[in-house]
Amino acid sequence: MIFIHEFGHFFTAKLCGIRVNEFAIGMGPTLFRFQGKETKYSLRLLPIGGFCAMEGEDGKSTNERSFAGKPVWKRALVVVMGAVMNILLGLVLMMVLLGQESAFSSTTISQFTKNSALQQAGLRRGDTFVSVDHYRIYGDRDLSFAFATANPDSVDLEVVRGGKLLTFPNIKFASRVVEGKKYLTLDFYVMPIEKNAGTMVEKSVQDTVSTVRMVWYSLIGFVSGKFSFNDVAGPVGAASVIGQAVTAGLARSFLAGLNNIFYMMMVLTVNLGVINLMPFPALDGGKLLFLLIEAVRRKPIKPEYEGWVETAGFCLLMGFMAIVTYSDILRLVTGKGLGGS
Repeated sequence: MIFIHEFGHFFTAKLCGIRVNEFAIGMGPTLFRFQGKETKYSLRLLPIGGFCAMEGEDGKSTNERSFAGKPVWKRALVVVMGAVMNILLGLVLMMVLLGQESAFSSTTISQFTKNSALQQAGLRRGDTFVSVDHYRIYGDRDLSFAFATANPDSVDLEVVRGGKLLTFPNIKFASRVVEGKKYLTLDFYVMPIEKNAGTMVEKSVQDTVSTVRMVWYSLIGFVSGKFSFNDVAGPVGAASVIGQAVTAGLARSFLAGLNNIFYMMMVLTVNLGVINLMPFPALDGGKLLFLLIEAVRRKPIKPEYEGWVETAGFCLLMGFMAIVTYSDILRLVTGKGLGGS
């Protein structure tokens, strides 16, 4: 995922005529390196990141192929392509997973379980979901996420029936408790979508976009207090979840274990792409914001000012990562993170 991200910066910089001094995977001491025609390629000890060092990123180079010497639109393109490549990788992995399915799930109700709360509330076979607790539904991945994060005691639904939008407020589902947290129990099934080349591409794009939306919604939910630190995972927590997913998959078959790895990679690479585009200093989105300001002002921000903001943002980011990592370790030891039960 790191390689794909940095490669996005690298090949776009080359296409835009920007000199790349070093392309590195990993951080810290160098394990292996070789010198290309103009770029040094290196593999470093710590597998926690990477970088694409371009000539004149600090604005001090007079080289005609420096980053700072290129038009704003070219620099912006170089900045965003790392995140774009991560999301495209998510799309490819999604296609790999969906390609193994015999059919796809829709958002239209096909039948209900016995004593279904939805059926008792007045929903019918053929109703198509539009929103769940005001979360817009475009595909079955949206539907699953919306019900997983909905208020388990009262759910507001919107569906389309015969071309008309109908609202069903305050539906009370049956619920279950998992690790101290209450979740509603789904009591319906949806109609299948026939698998063919067209629906395969459409579904892959739709599910990738749904994953992007889930990341943004989760970030907003964390900031607003809907989610706590106990719902956030850093590298330690991610490794633990991946390990659990692979173990559960291998208990069924090798292919199931491999598919669980692909699924976790899909979620993580989309996360990496989306979060990198956040307008926060030290992230690609922060650099993009500076470039947008430069485009409006028609002159660049002084490098020293940008450097101060980047340094402050990096310190805040490292502090946040340290807190999340501590929460991950605490969860592994005690079963609960900083902010939850």
